[in-house]
Amino acid sequence: MEFQYSEDSLQMQRTVRQFMERHVLPRHAEFERVAATRAYPTAVVEPLKTSAREAGLWNLFLPGLREDEPGTRLGNMEYAPLAEIMGRIPWASEVFNCSAPDTGNMELLHLFATTEQRKRWLVPLLDGEIRSCFSMTEPDVCSSDATNIETSIRREGDEYVINGRKWFTTGALHPNCKFAIVMGVTNDQPDAPRHARHSMVIVPLDTPGFRMVRDVPIMHHHAPEGHCEVSYTNVRVPVANLLGEEGAGFALAQARLGPGRVHHCMRTIGQCELAMELMCERALTRRAFGKHLGDFSNVQDWIGHSRVEIDQARLLVLQAAWKMDTHGNKAAHVDVSAIKLVAAQLQTRVVDRAMQVFGAMGITPDTPLSYLWSWGRAMRFFDGPDEVHLRTVARAELSKARENLGSTAVYYAAH
Repeated sequence: MEFQYSEDSLQMQRTVRQFMERHVLPRHAEFERVAATRAYPTAVVEPLKTSAREAGLWNLFLPGLREDEPGTRLGNMEYAPLAEIMGRIPWASEVFNCSAPDTGNMELLHLFATTEQRKRWLVPLLDGEIRSCFSMTEPDVCSSDATNIETSIRREGDEYVINGRKWFTTGALHPNCKFAIVMGVTNDQPDAPRHARHSMVIVPLDTPGFRMVRDVPIMHHHAPEGHCEVSYTNVRVPVANLLGEEGAGFALAQARLGPGRVHHCMRTIGQCELAMELMCERALTRRAFGKHLGDFSNVQDWIGHSRVEIDQARLLVLQAAWKMDTHGNKAAHVDVSAIKLVAAQLQTRVVDRAMQVFGAMGITPDTPLSYLWSWGRAMRFFDGPDEVHLRTVARAELSKARENLGSTAVYYAAH
């Protein structure tokens, strides 16, 4: 792969960075003040969205954009450094219409939506007029094995009837959230293939039987858009709301998660860079026992380890993005598991060091570090826990070894 960005890519990075510094960063304190009241800071975000679109910084994440759709068509490799820049301010992605879970939902709709679904759901999402959420994880089963998902999607005539309970349906509290993509069981026959029993349907949030149960805090932090527990009780939607084909839910889920994990990982790397900068500034200005903190060898070790670990993670993510652009999402599925594992563990490690350099201040809201640490810890669960991704990587290695079983022994015997 080529490690050098094109001049067009570098110019786009400069443009996004300037927009962040001139427009987004000055509104960050106001966003935080409003969010602390449990209200979503719409008055902060919406004008910025208008400015970003006017500046040509819109829907940057979607390689499959058509000529008649708003946005700038970028590959995963080109979008990755932009996601890193946006990630320094956790809410900034929405300004560019690049925030999760909308990005994944737009990818799904782009690939599988009918003409009517595109008109009703995808076009308003691409225009930033509405937002969406994704209902997959359930509190009553181990959702890291998604075949456990129990929400029932039963067909009755021309309708699907949905019953179940979900949580971590991120974004459901957003004032502009209009629909959820729900994954559940459409074939409950015991002899049905485990990975061909589930489907996805589109559920408008104003459908009778849909209920917002609670906003689930993450490490005692309430996100203004919500990580919600929701319930579906005899929720009826037209059969036309089926996304893709019945029984294809797992294939759709994999199509959705690949690019999204690249986005998450690069935003994480941006947050690690921010933590690194804060740690270095603190080390240069804070004194203890007659020296600056940066003069102590252990602090220098933390900074050195953080620098190389961030760079290693970035290169691994860019390799995955390059493989997706070059060979397709399926070819990169092991790489995507690897980056999700590495980036999540990186964030808690780097931010923890920065918090230690700040002392007690590091665990207060006076810096963004405690929030960034909490989000990094949460990242080790969402989009699959560490253990699932480790297993994916290990199985790929064992599969390669199985194909070449004995070759190493032959090599040593020959030498």
